[in-house]
Amino acid sequence: MAAMLANVNELTWDYTYDTVVIGFGGAGATAARFAADAGAKVLLSDAAPNGHEGGNTRYSAQLLGTVDSFDEGKKYYQHLTSPMKLDDQVIDTFVDGMANMRDYVQRYLGVDPVSVKNNFTTDDTAISLDSAVHEFPEYDGAQSYDFTTVHHGIFDAALWKILRQKVLDRASKIDVWLSSPATHLIQDPATKMIIGVQIERQHVLVNVRANNGVVLACGGFENNQQAVQDYLGADHLAPLGSLFNKGAGLKMAQEVGADLWHMQNYETLGFLHGLSLAVPQGERGRLILGWQDVNHGSIMTVADDGSRYFDESEANRHGHIYDHGMWRVPRTNVHPYLIFDQTQYDQMIANKATPVTNLAELVVKSPNLADLARIIDVDREILAKTVADFNHFVETGTDYAFNRKIETMRQFDEGPFYAMKLTNNVLNTQGGPRRNHRAEILDTNAQAIPHLYGAGELGGVCANQYQAGGNLAECLIFGKIAGENAAKQKEPGEQAPVETTVDANTGASAHETSTSDLAPSNHEATPDIPIEDNQYLGTSDDGIGGQIIVRITIIDDQLTAVEIVEQSETGEVGGKAVAELPAKMVAANTYDVDAISGASVSSRAIKSAVKDALSKVHPAVVTD
Repeated sequence: MAAMLANVNELTWDYTYDTVVIGFGGAGATAARFAADAGAKVLLSDAAPNGHEGGNTRYSAQLLGTVDSFDEGKKYYQHLTSPMKLDDQVIDTFVDGMANMRDYVQRYLGVDPVSVKNNFTTDDTAISLDSAVHEFPEYDGAQSYDFTTVHHGIFDAALWKILRQKVLDRASKIDVWLSSPATHLIQDPATKMIIGVQIERQHVLVNVRANNGVVLACGGFENNQQAVQDYLGADHLAPLGSLFNKGAGLKMAQEVGADLWHMQNYETLGFLHGLSLAVPQGERGRLILGWQDVNHGSIMTVADDGSRYFDESEANRHGHIYDHGMWRVPRTNVHPYLIFDQTQYDQMIANKATPVTNLAELVVKSPNLADLARIIDVDREILAKTVADFNHFVETGTDYAFNRKIETMRQFDEGPFYAMKLTNNVLNTQGGPRRNHRAEILDTNAQAIPHLYGAGELGGVCANQYQAGGNLAECLIFGKIAGENAAKQKEPGEQAPVETTVDANTGASAHETSTSDLAPSNHEATPDIPIEDNQYLGTSDDGIGGQIIVRITIIDDQLTAVEIVEQSETGEVGGKAVAELPAKMVAANTYDVDAISGASVSSRAIKSAVKDALSKVHPAVVTD
């Protein structure tokens, strides 16, 4: 372990920076950008490979929490936190940041802020955001809440791409290492000061000195099954965002004596109370926000024993449903199932709005409940009683178990019966090292660990009920504070030890040598891709993962081939567009084809790249 050293003066440093930021998501990109603006030479390191950086910010709805009034916003946030306790200075810092969010977006992101509450229309999103803006309308101050966006759109990585570009714009001040997980903080044993980080760089452990500070912004632990079991009490959760948030920051903070907070807090999203269609362990779950068929009709959700355990018609609030005066994420089950009858199945197949096109592949069918119980491993007597009770509730007009709206319930018929396996999902975890209003990470005695800062979902400030937009706002608010404080030149006596050896063969100082893995994002930064007669290259910078490069073949004014030769789109989302769009374009002899459902951002970027390639052929070939 490299976290604590017997003699720091004997350590060999491979690289030296003013500030090191661990995690290239929204918080890390923000911290690195502001540290660079404060004059620091910055290393920004992330475990994700090139094109997959971005953490959960990349996958989010791109909504920034905003309040119209500090006083009303503070009332609202105190209600969300209650009955838990949170440092008043932390609340004030967070709420003040949200009260100034529109100015932040304009001043630091360089775009005109858009108010979802006042300026969004149905043309901007097919998903109504009314209930999301006022997620807890019964609390004082709720009407002050708003979302700020960077344009008229959501779920398109627009905010993330701006934050990423701000890092690229500072390439002379910020080096970016990808596929480079941090493993340990390096702490002076006498002063407890954090003086550097050990990082696995190109399969070699290197020691990176940080003269002024280290920022932990590497996300939560939602992809670490052991931590999920230990802290959240769930067997497993399917992540909806990044697959690279594996709890490294939590472990590093624990090694250096950090106190922990909010470890039980996490958020989910999706139909019912935050459920997804079952996926193999370690794969990303699919976010489905609107699917009326799962809670209207002869259908119900059952737990591991075959019994119902919540009101399926109740709208969830980021996975939280009403629980005796509080909104909580329900206890998870190992294998929850949707149970429904033939009438419901026929309804789901006929419903054009059903978001699942391969329903027949996902269900199991049985002529009777006893056999179905055996197949899905639930108690057959309990399942039979659950269905009988459900039918009785419909007959009497009241769901005496969970008060589901009776108009959403229909009696089950005599069979056959169907089951579809579900899984509990997770947007993000909130737990991690405790921080103060200066973004300093605190030890178990509530003292700041020198030179160590935190931002984002690793030790997020959410202490209880979660309001949409809060995590992204926190990334920007505390990312800025952490970056600026970690860039500050420290006073004598507060500086890292200097009697250390620098290995001149491994890079001396990064002040003179750039080691960045990110190339500038522009049309000129294309690699040496071979082309033959009748072939042309096109590029687009609009992909979620950055640049997309295509190679097209034109013969006799016919588009005979479209090849995507370089891309970093998300596999199960943008990957669908990568796999299917080229053939559609060739068949239609144009780039202007319908986007792939569920992959609209990647589809637009691929179409833009092909259009760019076609523009180099003959203007008549490009169809607008």
